[in-house]
Amino acid sequence: MYKWFLATRYLCTKLIAFFGVASVMLCVAMVLVVLSVMGGFLDTVRARSRGLHSELILDSGTLQGFPYYEEFGEYLKENFPDLVTVTTPVIYSYGIFRVPATNWTKPARVIGIRMKDYVKVNDFEKGLHYEHYYPGTTHLGLQAQPIAGIDEQGHVRLPPDLEEANRRWRAHETDPKRIADFDKSPFEVAEWPRITARTVGERVYAADLGPPRYEGDRLYGIIVGCELLNERRPDGNFNRYVARGAQVALTLLPLSRKGTTTGEPPVRVPLRYVDDSRTGIFEIDSTSVYVDFDMVQEALAMNAQERLDGTMTRPRANQLLIGLVPGADLYASKEKIADAWLSFRASILDDLDDDDATALSFAEIQTWEDLQRPFIAAVEKEKVLVTFLFTIISMVAIVLVGCIFYMIVEKKTKDIGLLKALGASGRGVGGLFILYAGAVGVVGTILGTVLGAVVVWNINEIQDFLASLSPQLRVWSPDVYSFDRIPNTVKPWDVIGIAVTAVAASTLGSLIPAWVAARVWPIQALRYE
Repeated sequence: MYKWFLATRYLCTKLIAFFGVASVMLCVAMVLVVLSVMGGFLDTVRARSRGLHSELILDSGTLQGFPYYEEFGEYLKENFPDLVTVTTPVIYSYGIFRVPATNWTKPARVIGIRMKDYVKVNDFEKGLHYEHYYPGTTHLGLQAQPIAGIDEQGHVRLPPDLEEANRRWRAHETDPKRIADFDKSPFEVAEWPRITARTVGERVYAADLGPPRYEGDRLYGIIVGCELLNERRPDGNFNRYVARGAQVALTLLPLSRKGTTTGEPPVRVPLRYVDDSRTGIFEIDSTSVYVDFDMVQEALAMNAQERLDGTMTRPRANQLLIGLVPGADLYASKEKIADAWLSFRASILDDLDDDDATALSFAEIQTWEDLQRPFIAAVEKEKVLVTFLFTIISMVAIVLVGCIFYMIVEKKTKDIGLLKALGASGRGVGGLFILYAGAVGVVGTILGTVLGAVVVWNINEIQDFLASLSPQLRVWSPDVYSFDRIPNTVKPWDVIGIAVTAVAASTLGSLIPAWVAARVWPIQALRYE
C-alpha cells in the first residue's frame, strides 16, 4: 500500500518528475506523428496503386505483347462465372505527344484501353477531371471539338449535351462548396476572337461569337496525365492551357511480333484532347496518355496482319485485366486463374507458331500488388527506416528517466532508510521506484498521445500557417508530392503499440536506480540524521 501512496505523492509534488513526464510526452508525440504520417503515406500509395489495375492481370512484360487474349478472356468467363466479372485487354507502348498549336512536345507512355470495361476494374474514372463536372461526356471514340458560344439569351454556353451533363452533376453533388467553387468560374474560354488569345483555368473550352456547337474533324479522343500537360499550382490544383477538344498528335513506332521495328515509318495519329487523368502517382500522371484500344492496336500493327502466305496473324495485347467478384480471396483466385492459364495455353499449343509460343511463354498471372511491389516496397522501407531512426532518438527518454530517478534516489536516501527501518524490504523499495517510473510513463504517454494526435489531425493547417509566415517552411509541397494533403489519420493500433513501448521504456530506465535504492542499508542512510 505504501508503494502506491508514495509513488502518487512523489509524482504530484516533485518538480523533477515532470522533466521525466515531459521527455516521455515529447518522444511519444514525435513517434506518433512520424508513424501516422508515414503510415498514411504508405496506405495512400497502396490505395492509389490498387486503383490503377484490376485484381489480377495477365501480363507479358514485353512491348510486342501476346495473342489469344480475347479467347482466354472468354475462357475465364465460361469456366469461372462465379469468380470473374469482366476481362479487358490493355496495350502499353511509347510515343511522342505533341500539341501542334503550342509546339508542346514530350515523350509519353501510351496506354490503349477499352474505356467502358476499363473503368469497371479500377478507379480510373474517379480521376478524370472533366468527367466529374460533365458526367458521361468523356470517351475515346470519334468526336469533334465542343465550342462555347452565345445562346439566344445572350449568355456564354457550352453545347446542349455538356450543359445537360453539368446539370446532372449539380443534381447529384452533395457538397455545396464544390458547386459554389464551380459557379465562381464554370469555365474559361480560349481562342475567342478579339477577346483573348490565351486563357488559363481549371476548365478551358474553345469559344467564338457564334452559337454553342461542335466543329472540326471527328477524331479519336485522348486522355492525358494531369502532370504531363497541365501546370500544378501550390494549392495542388492545376492550370490548364489547352482547351477541351483541342487537336493534339501522337507519334507511334510499330513493332513486329518479334519485338523489332517493322520497317515502316513512325505513325502520326491526330487526336482530340478530351480529359486529363489524375491517379495520384506522379510517375504515371507525368508520362501517361490513354487512347482507344482498337485504334492504337491498328496504329501499332498489333491487330491481325496478313502473312505472305495469305494467312492472318493473331491480334496482340500487352495485358489482360481480370476483374473478380467482390470479396474474392486474391491469392486463392490467383492460383486458380494461373492454373487455368496454363491449361488454356496447353490446349492451343499445337496451333501456335514459334513467335506466338514465345510471346505466350512470357505471359503470367500477377496480382496488382505484384506489379506495384517495387514501388510499394520502397515506401515500406522508407517508413521502417524513418520510424527506426526516430525510435532510436526517442530512446533518450530511457536514459533521461534513469538519470532523473538516480538523482531522486540520491536525494531520498533518508526516506529510503526510514522505510527500511520501519520494515520495508529491499524488493519493496525497488518496486516503489519502478512503480513511480511506470506512473511517469503512463502520464507522459497520455499527454504525448493527446499532443501527437492533435498535431496529426491538424498537420495540414499547421503547415499552411507556417507557410504563411515563410514559403520556405512548407515541408510538404504538392509540387513535389502527388498527394495534395499530408496524411492525417491516427491508427488505434499505432497508439497502443507506442503507449506500451513508452511505458515499458520508462520502467526500464528506472531499473538501475531502483536496484541502487533496494541496496541501501538503513544504518548507512540514517547514520548522520
